[in-house]
Amino acid sequence: MQDFFKKHKITIIHLAFWAVYFSFFFYQISFGGDKERPTADSLREAFVHVLFVVIIVYINYSFLLPRFLKDHRFVKYILSFAFFFCLVTGTYIFIKRVETEGTWIHELFTSVRFMVHYSLTVLFIVVFISMFRFVEEWFGIEARKREIENEKLNTELRFLKEQINPHFLFNTLNSLYYLATIQSPNTPEVIVKLSRMMRYMLYDSNRAKVTLQQEIEYMQNFIELEKMRIGKPVPITFDTKGPLSSIYIVPLILNTFLENAFKHGLNNHSSDGFIRVKIHADPEHLTFVAENSKPESPDIKEKSGIGLQNVKRRLELSYPGKHTLDITEDKHTYKVHLTLDLS
Repeated sequence: MQDFFKKHKITIIHLAFWAVYFSFFFYQISFGGDKERPTADSLREAFVHVLFVVIIVYINYSFLLPRFLKDHRFVKYILSFAFFFCLVTGTYIFIKRVETEGTWIHELFTSVRFMVHYSLTVLFIVVFISMFRFVEEWFGIEARKREIENEKLNTELRFLKEQINPHFLFNTLNSLYYLATIQSPNTPEVIVKLSRMMRYMLYDSNRAKVTLQQEIEYMQNFIELEKMRIGKPVPITFDTKGPLSSIYIVPLILNTFLENAFKHGLNNHSSDGFIRVKIHADPEHLTFVAENSKPESPDIKEKSGIGLQNVKRRLELSYPGKHTLDITEDKHTYKVHLTLDLS
């Protein structure tokens, strides 16, 4: 029922208006005029009156106004409306004069006062109903603008996500190549983990949102792959807290910061390197903190560039006004603090 009303709400509003107007006019001529008039005559007169008003209203609403809104030719619109207005109202007045010939009410329909009053009444209703058309057009334009804007944003989001795939593949394939060259027994396990991650990227991440648990499992697989690539114990902490399986977030947002932490925190196989990740969430907020060490002599050729720029843009598109991202660094550490409003 709700869907039906939503789909036909304009038609229902129009029908409701005419039902109220018909009832008002019928009451007026039945109880405010000739008390002895039969109900059938009052109904017929009310029907004829409303019929002629409907004709002029919808000639304007369905034909004249749409043309004017399309070509904006005001003089042409006024002349066309005046012609049909005079034709329809003149026809109604003529019919009423013929019907009442020889009766006491005939004088009313021949008076200038009646013609002016009737014309102004009809004109008022025409203007009132015409406002519906302008409102419809305005909402239609706004809806189309929102649709175009949403499509642009979705296209940009798809483009940014597509850039993530080759970025991740490049890093992981380098790791796989390294393990293959040293004939590591971990190579099959790396391939399995990589296939799981690719499945997540190709299928799960195409949804608007995924559970935080799925995103964390993806990150944990990434960490395991990096550990295998590094080939020695490194101080990595990964702390999670909250109802992970019931919280939903936009996919592939958090892992970019983790990639950068590994890339710049543990490069050159620094002996004192570290990575600390904390993800605490509740149904309304998510806090993500990633902190990593900075090598004493960083490779100036390596830049986080595209990954960090992409994730910032995705946050702007996916959580507009509902996120804060603070990135701080000093001589020894680099820290990312992200909060998301999930309410």
